[in-house]
Amino acid sequence: MSDLEKAARDAVEAADNTELVRQVAALLAAQQLLNAQQPPAPAPRQEFDAKKWALIGTLGIAGGLVASLFAIAVAIGAVSVGILALVLRSMWRDFQKGR
Repeated sequence: MSDLEKAARDAVEAADNTELVRQVAALLAAQQLLNAQQPPAPAPRQEFDAKKWALIGTLGIAGGLVASLFAIAVAIGAVSVGILALVLRSMWRDFQKGR
C-alpha cells in the first residue's frame, strides 16, 4: 500500500468520524431542547356561575318536595290499608259469631 492510498483511506475514515460526531452532537442538542421545554401552563379556572348553582339548588329543592310528597302518599296508603284490615277483621269476627 502506498502512502497515497493510505492517506486517502485515512481521509475517508476521518470524514466518516466527522459525520458521526455531527450526528451525535445533533442528537445531544435535540435532547437538551426537549429537556429544557417548560411543562404546559395549567388551564385557567372558570369563574363562579351563580345561575348554574341557583338552578342546581332549585332542582334539588323540587326533587326533595316530590320525594316528600311521595313519602306522605305511601304513609297515607299504609294507614288506609291498616284501617281496612282492622275493619275487615272486625266484620269477619261479627260474621263468625252470627250477627
